[in-house]
Amino acid sequence: MRKLRSIVFLIFVMLMITPLISEGHGHSMFNSAEQFLGGYRVQVATLPEFPQIGEPSQILFRVTDENYEEVDRFTMGVRFFYNDQQVDAIPPQSHELGHYEVDYVWEEPGNHIVRVDLYDMGDNPGILTYTFNMSTQSPFGYIFIIAITIGAVSLGVVVVYIYLPKKLRFKTRP
Repeated sequence: MRKLRSIVFLIFVMLMITPLISEGHGHSMFNSAEQFLGGYRVQVATLPEFPQIGEPSQILFRVTDENYEEVDRFTMGVRFFYNDQQVDAIPPQSHELGHYEVDYVWEEPGNHIVRVDLYDMGDNPGILTYTFNMSTQSPFGYIFIIAITIGAVSLGVVVVYIYLPKKLRFKTRP
């Protein structure tokens, strides 16, 4: 009877997990975003995901059309705002292919507004401005990561505590 119940439980779990495995998606980084405007999509991300204050990090940009095809050539400038004040800017530059990476050192902790300006894109003369929120590492980031880790470890301990004694008792019986 127990064996039948275990087999039914295993089949039930496999059927529940199957839809989760049928489609795979890449991990979306925490400090990443995308915006669609004027027929073009701009994606931004930071590397590392949580930039540290005063340490070099990278900001990754990707420019695509509405079909996610990378744009061959574009002119882009970037402006950085903190507390509604512009604190830095990268002057407009022409770029080949759809990727652009820039090294950047964040000076202030907290939330920054990053405005990406695309100039004279296709049928859109003028400037297309994309606005993104980017955050730097704060003590709350560490607290968040530690809380998730403690929760996962606690769940593992509870599962082992519940199921391991049952398995050991089942194996010791003749």
